[in-house]
Amino acid sequence: MEDIEEKQVFTQIPRIGDKAPDFKAKTTKGEITFSEFAKGKWVVMFSHPADFTPVCTTEMSGFATRKSEFDALNTELLGLSIDSIHAHLGWVNNVRKNTGVYFDFPIIADLDMKVSKLYGMLQPNESETAAVRAVFFIDPAKKVRLIMYYPLNVGRNMDEILRALEALQISDQYEVAMPLDWKKGDKVIVPPPKTLDELEARLKDDSVEKVDWYLAKKELGK
Repeated sequence: MEDIEEKQVFTQIPRIGDKAPDFKAKTTKGEITFSEFAKGKWVVMFSHPADFTPVCTTEMSGFATRKSEFDALNTELLGLSIDSIHAHLGWVNNVRKNTGVYFDFPIIADLDMKVSKLYGMLQPNESETAAVRAVFFIDPAKKVRLIMYYPLNVGRNMDEILRALEALQISDQYEVAMPLDWKKGDKVIVPPPKTLDELEARLKDDSVEKVDWYLAKKELGK
């Protein structure tokens, strides 16, 4: 029974729409309380399996080199792995010395695995001591809006992370949806009619591109 209960704790995952679980943690930029962190901003929180490992180094470097794009989207980056603060600092310094890339965002030192367990970043069938490559998109109200999970041996796609973040923000701003492969500048999907009157109005509306009455697209700003 104890083993089953432990497994359940390890695999717990906040769901889309849930309030992001609160926590206190030491990071490379000092201690944070998540509910007070990055107020008024989006947060992209991502875990990596371990410091001084090759795939993680490419990923963290990717976040670092494109940090200005996250800044432009009013978004704070927050990394995590089950390593000590001293390992984090040594790794940050090592990568900067060897490549010139500086990880200028907080990285959580989650030695007690508290945050990893809280967010379901530990997947026992993958590893019980290393966090998988999870990405949580959390809005300014601290609500979980999108979750990505990758195994230990497959790196993430930075273009997709930024695309998804921008899609979430634009869909909130304009109350629209995004079609397959949407990227900034593409047409968006307007909500389908919900009444017969709205259906009649949609059929007469020449300002949108109608594939059919339930699927209509428009350019933003029109």
